[in-house]
Amino acid sequence: MPLVATGEIVGPAVRAGLGAGAFNVIQIEHAQAVVAGAEAAGAPVILQISENAVRYHGALAAIGRAAVEVAAAARVPVAVHLDHATDPALVREAVGLGFGSVMFDASALDYTANVAATAECHARGVWVEAELGEVGGKDGVHAPGARTDPAEAAAYVAATGVDALAVAVGTSHAMLVKEAVVDLGLVAALRAAVPVPLGSVFKGGVRPRAASGAGGPSQR
Repeated sequence: MPLVATGEIVGPAVRAGLGAGAFNVIQIEHAQAVVAGAEAAGAPVILQISENAVRYHGALAAIGRAAVEVAAAARVPVAVHLDHATDPALVREAVGLGFGSVMFDASALDYTANVAATAECHARGVWVEAELGEVGGKDGVHAPGARTDPAEAAAYVAATGVDALAVAVGTSHAMLVKEAVVDLGLVAALRAAVPVPLGSVFKGGVRPRAASGAGGPSQR
């Protein structure tokens, strides 16, 4: 299968009521292992390279080109995604390398600045996932109370035109204990309010909280 755009994986998953798996890779062996698993399952997959991984390697080009080549040689559809990028120059480089999407993270800015920066990024023509508020646990700071407001999320998507939205629903990065609780009621409310796919973090140890009529994130 050829390397595909991220929308070609996420779009069909959303229409089928499914999630699309997206996994961060640091080394080429990680990309190869994720693709091997996807091939064994007969499922598409998204390879993610974060800005932190770029810092680890000292540059994007080597690991980025390697991930794109692994994706291009796969027997299932594979997209490559730049994850949690704060630098517009890095976004432009990723697009030039053949990445199928970017997650542009302007969540550290105030709402107005976030909207302006994200809209400018999206105007470059790339499939963009954005973030509103804090997804708990980034940079080692756990924020179990961090939640995305459905009304604000809907307004944000309308203002920026983004293709997907990362939301805070109780999950957390870098968990060391099994204490996160996924707020499925909020997931359902966001799914009803926001017209684009939702992304969230599912690291090991999250526990769903039962909720009537709850849905699930459609990415990651």
